Amino acid sequence: MDYFAFQPDPTDHDRATLWCEGVHLRNLAESVGTPLYVYSKKTIIDHARRFVEAFAPLAPSVHYAAKANPSLEVLRLIVAEGLGIDVVSGGELERAWLAGCPVDRVVFAGVGKTEREIRAALDGRFSPFAAAGERGIPDPAQRGPVGRFNIESEGERERLAAIAAELGVVAKAALRVNPNVDARTHEYTTTGLTENKFGVPAERATAFFERAAELPSVTLEGLHVHLGSPIYEVEPYAQGIEVVLGVIDQLAAAGHRVSHLNLGGGFGADYETGKSPWARDYARVLVPMLEERARNGLRIGLEPGRTIMANAGVLLTQVQYVKQNQIQGAAGKRFLICDAGMNALVRPSLYKAFHFAWPIECDAARVPSERVESPTLPGLSTADVVGPLCETGDLLAKDRLLPDVAAGDVLAIYSAGAYGRSMAMTYNEHPLPAEVMVSGEAWRLIRRAGTPMDLVRPELGLGTP
Repeated sequence: MDYFAFQPDPTDHDRATLWCEGVHLRNLAESVGTPLYVYSKKTIIDHARRFVEAFAPLAPSVHYAAKANPSLEVLRLIVAEGLGIDVVSGGELERAWLAGCPVDRVVFAGVGKTEREIRAALDGRFSPFAAAGERGIPDPAQRGPVGRFNIESEGERERLAAIAAELGVVAKAALRVNPNVDARTHEYTTTGLTENKFGVPAERATAFFERAAELPSVTLEGLHVHLGSPIYEVEPYAQGIEVVLGVIDQLAAAGHRVSHLNLGGGFGADYETGKSPWARDYARVLVPMLEERARNGLRIGLEPGRTIMANAGVLLTQVQYVKQNQIQGAAGKRFLICDAGMNALVRPSLYKAFHFAWPIECDAARVPSERVESPTLPGLSTADVVGPLCETGDLLAKDRLLPDVAAGDVLAIYSAGAYGRSMAMTYNEHPLPAEVMVSGEAWRLIRRAGTPMDLVRPELGLGTP
């Protein structure tokens, strides 16, 4: 699953400590400070390769979903593995390019693309980095248009066509079809129902293609479908594929050829041990549904993000206070108040998502054999792991069985490699955490911790009213 594991403490065999690959996490916390995101290079590469190998019979084009974690160092690793990048904003586009991804290996998705973002995606002269003169940023002027746009609405189709015609380029595109399939995930992260804001209902696909055929500046060559995330069952994918294959046949009958089918992402990750299928489990069902079409020339695309990155990272946070709310002599609620909360990992507060939490140093008898909500180990007691923010909903784990923890101890919040850093915020003026990449016995700072000056700098020098 990943390369985070407890090992016996060489100085005290009754204790165990958490390592990432060959690096002691206590040393990282002391050297860099907390809060801190720690990523395992070996895990990232292993997960990416497993995914590509599982779907190899389809020879797919695989684009990593940058929204899961857009760190430049993460993107560089992904690009070095031969994957493209799926982006959903102009900012992610620029990160993909800065990470060395050729723009023809970028797919631009997203429901609300602005004119400015579309221009930059079609012509590097409109990039916000054009002629920036910043150290380490090359001139993007000659980079050309992205490999494909995933179009989400009729309005976007018209906007894309008009801008492409103005610039004298032809935009390659796919229509995102909303198949009205329930992914059976959280209501905020399901995207394939007609009540969601994403895509165009399957019934409108033929009319959509007919209008696009009248627009010479857009080549509409594919379909895109994405059901939500995380999806822990294969069946919703099978249902979605059945819908879009039917749409392809309807389009063919109307004279419109679809050469590319992008199945999206949303594949699960093991927030709890054994909860998520492996890539091969998804592929075992989906590959046979598509193999014949692929042999006949239909190109398949995939957009994994979470399944590569979630378990490749942990968030380290130091306990500042242990607070016991005693009520009339009863023990009451126990809180572990940490230096990170929903500002560094918002998923528990936003989605009531589970992230396993454990101290990075513990008694050897209390090393968890699996990451579950209620470990069956001796000497555990219930506590809420909460952050420093002025919000009751600022929590990382609620009613969780944990070993004894004292102020100054460091906790690891697991599966924070995806949607930790990418959704981090500066609420209550807390600077963003640092990030570290571990490779074997070495580690490297890949993003420094934010500072109070970072937070106020955009406002300085603007004068007073």
